[in-house]
Amino acid sequence: MAWAILGCAVIVEIAWALSLKWAAVRGGWLAVTTPLLLSFVNMGVLALAMRGLPAGTAYAVWTGLGAVGVVAFSAILFGEQMNSIQLCFIALIIVGVAGSKYFAPY
Repeated sequence: MAWAILGCAVIVEIAWALSLKWAAVRGGWLAVTTPLLLSFVNMGVLALAMRGLPAGTAYAVWTGLGAVGVVAFSAILFGEQMNSIQLCFIALIIVGVAGSKYFAPY
């Protein structure tokens, strides 16, 4: 169950980071308040996941998959580009997260 909650935390993390970019591009009260609201939800869901997972593992997975998600959705939503070497290093993050999950003793 903790891994599923962590997955939700990753989704909120991606939404939060993308909302920061959206606020910078768009402006306005909704664009400013959305990242603030998501930051509270983000920390709450991560804290809930850490009840059943070690803090280091949860944080590493959360930041790693969050970064991968932001890269992917930034390309889709904002047209940001990555070169092949950067994509290789993003793939290493995915390998690291998968290894953390696979070899976790819980």
